[in-house]
Amino acid sequence: MIYDVIVVGSGFSAIAVTCNLIEQLPASAKVAVIGDDPGFGRGTAYRTELYLHRLNVPAGRMSLLPHRPDDFVDWLKARGRRLQAGDFASRSDYGLYVRDTLARLLRKRDNRCRVDLIKAKAAGCVERYNSTLAFQLGNGDEIAGRNVVLCLGVGNASLPVDPASVPPFLRSRIVENPWRLSWLRRVAPSDTVCILGSGLTMIDQVLALRAHGHRGRIDVLSRRGLAPLGHARTPPAPLPIDVQALPGTISDILKSLRAKSREAADWRAVMDGLRPVTGALWQRLSSEERARFLRHALPWWNIHRHRVAPDVFDRFEKLVSEATVRFHAGFLKSLAAEEDRLLAKYRVRATREFAGIRADWLVNCTGMERAGISHSPLLKEMSRIQLIAPDSLGIGIQVDAASEVVVPSRISPARLFAVGALTAGQFWEITAVPDIRVQAKAVVEEIVSTLPAPEA
Repeated sequence: MIYDVIVVGSGFSAIAVTCNLIEQLPASAKVAVIGDDPGFGRGTAYRTELYLHRLNVPAGRMSLLPHRPDDFVDWLKARGRRLQAGDFASRSDYGLYVRDTLARLLRKRDNRCRVDLIKAKAAGCVERYNSTLAFQLGNGDEIAGRNVVLCLGVGNASLPVDPASVPPFLRSRIVENPWRLSWLRRVAPSDTVCILGSGLTMIDQVLALRAHGHRGRIDVLSRRGLAPLGHARTPPAPLPIDVQALPGTISDILKSLRAKSREAADWRAVMDGLRPVTGALWQRLSSEERARFLRHALPWWNIHRHRVAPDVFDRFEKLVSEATVRFHAGFLKSLAAEEDRLLAKYRVRATREFAGIRADWLVNCTGMERAGISHSPLLKEMSRIQLIAPDSLGIGIQVDAASEVVVPSRISPARLFAVGALTAGQFWEITAVPDIRVQAKAVVEEIVSTLPAPEA
């Protein structure tokens, strides 16, 4: 079958695109959504059931549809959640909201486009001479589309060292994917835990351990030993930032922003003022300055920009002040066994000295991979046949300002778009809901504008 639009993916980006397609396409149009994730629409982030796993964006900015800004808050109120627009809802609730929104739109039978949800993995893609892109599915089927939207997210980053030297009886205590929460049930209350990585995933796992009765020491190892900061309980008004008035190099931009932060009552006002103009600022930077930002400034950007809910931050800070959670800055060099425990050897940052962390468990919280091509067999195959190409920074694929994939060698007139993390090289901040939902709506509007008018 030939579809007007094929959406490849089953996470938030895919659902945002699908919901906009249902709202905007004529009833004569046909849409296919390809994905094999059993938690369709919820993805890794929103599948957790732990109430302490909160959104890091206030509920009032988390509507799935940008033209309905109060949709998520209204959904919460309808289900008896006593939360206001400025509160931080649980990620589990958000996952249910995303699922319910799609289900509500699919229940609408009158005057809506056809939507086929295909539970399969897209294994390959080829250009067809009938102006389509065709996908070979893992179940042996093939479907083709005149417009395709790639909504493939990112996978968990792999361990930075090979654990092959660790004997099998201890290797089961190395948690490579912390979001498979069944590992928590095997941790004894007094076990010691070493966590690799100190971002938002680390805080999630620390709080999950405590909720499951763990009371032992937790050592956190990351390259700089930095941890995310918290949102203010009473957020300051964002400080307007004139992007055109900022200098052109990362060093000078940081100097300017630090000066603004010193003048402001709260540094968060500067960061929140940057949020709506981050994309425009990224566009002004040269390729060299973008690379310099990724090498030197990214960790500090992450801890200030991607903050945690105030009560979650307070819980975590208490564990740090009690020395239950201890930070180490350094570079992991090896994993080995020492008697019946794991030994993580690392080089201490800014020195030539080496140290070790001994623990009963090691948990990989180094975060998500950058959305390059290497994490996806489909993207690797599409790159091999030159349907897509990596961006110059290696953090996504080449797209233009309209999120359409840029590859000069493609011959088919079928249109290929990308939404979400795959477009980070072009837009940078494109992994959070407030940004993805706007991008999804814009891509759908572009697709709809070029479809032939339905027959009378």
